[in-house]
Amino acid sequence: MTYPRPAAEGARLRFAVGGAAFSTVLAGVLLMLGGCKPAGVPPATGPAQVTAQKVAAHEAPATMEFVGQTESDHEVEIRSRVSGFLIKRDYVEGAVVKTGQVLFEIDHEPFLVQVDAAKAELAQQTARLGRAKANLARVQPLAEQNALSKKDLDDAVASEHEAAAAVDGAKANLAAKQLDLSYTYVRSPLDGVASFASQMDGAYVNAQNSMLTTVSALSPMRVNFSVSENQMLQLQNGRKSGRLTPPSNGQYEVEMTLSDGSTYPQRGRITFADSTYSQQTGTFLVRAEVQNAQSQLRPGQFVRARVLGASFPSAIVVPQQAVMHGPKGDFVYVVEPADKDTKEGAQYKAEQRPVTVGETVGDQWLVNEGLRDGDNVVVDGAMKLSAGAPIGISKQLPAATAAAGTN
Repeated sequence: MTYPRPAAEGARLRFAVGGAAFSTVLAGVLLMLGGCKPAGVPPATGPAQVTAQKVAAHEAPATMEFVGQTESDHEVEIRSRVSGFLIKRDYVEGAVVKTGQVLFEIDHEPFLVQVDAAKAELAQQTARLGRAKANLARVQPLAEQNALSKKDLDDAVASEHEAAAAVDGAKANLAAKQLDLSYTYVRSPLDGVASFASQMDGAYVNAQNSMLTTVSALSPMRVNFSVSENQMLQLQNGRKSGRLTPPSNGQYEVEMTLSDGSTYPQRGRITFADSTYSQQTGTFLVRAEVQNAQSQLRPGQFVRARVLGASFPSAIVVPQQAVMHGPKGDFVYVVEPADKDTKEGAQYKAEQRPVTVGETVGDQWLVNEGLRDGDNVVVDGAMKLSAGAPIGISKQLPAATAAAGTN
């Protein structure tokens, strides 16, 4: 009789039979994991390779960017100057209109009747004047011959003067009625774009409080933006210290970026700065004007306004990726010659340098404090560094300057 082989014995036999093959596989795995080096020996590493760039003090344009809103240089509320029923709108809402163009018509008939009545009154007073003049012509010779009393002459003269005054009054009344009739044609007082109609055809409009629409001139266009008190103080301190130089002609230009990211082709100029701060917002209102001959800008648009013209006479700029933020503030890594005891025989080491950055100049930071002319700053590869780490320069960039085309 035969019995099944115990599992353990079968396992030993399988191990014994495959022992040579297993040893070969195990050796291959150990070779892949640890290489040919004995255990406990770390792999060799060299100095971290970085890209560096020297900094150089130079004149750089100073740009300040604000959120602005466009506003018409001349916006007029169109209101009815007479009361009556609105019978017709003669313009296309939102379209460009010309000076003198009829926008609305108010029922003319009542005013035509008033004009006719004024003409009749003028004719009546004119006839009265003629009679008074004829009467005076008859009275004067008789009074000179003492055929009539002095009082009769005075009465005739007074009647003639009263009739003449009545004629003047009738003429003025006729002119007023004709003026009212002309007001039934509501016209645009300027060239511009007309807004929507706030009163529909058939509505009764009142001369005291009925606004019909607005017309806004399109060129030039204003751009309003607000400067905070802190920003204004920084500008003043920069000018006093000589770090910031205003434009030589005193004229600041404004370049606008539209909501789609495109740059408006025309530059404007600052024409107004409020003399006081707003107590509600704590800001300082500044206004620029820009030509808008092609009507590309419309009132109420939001734009980004970049104020140009000032400059930093001795600016040091670095790419934004070179500046890092730590627990103690902003810093950069500067390439310094290695010490004798620097590991791995590196030629350079990384020195951590705290910096104070200010405005952006294109895609670069303006460094107010911390760097000197000629410093070599790590601009790529800084994330893998620590203070004093050995480094090698894989690429040396030319001296950093302000971004081209900033001004």
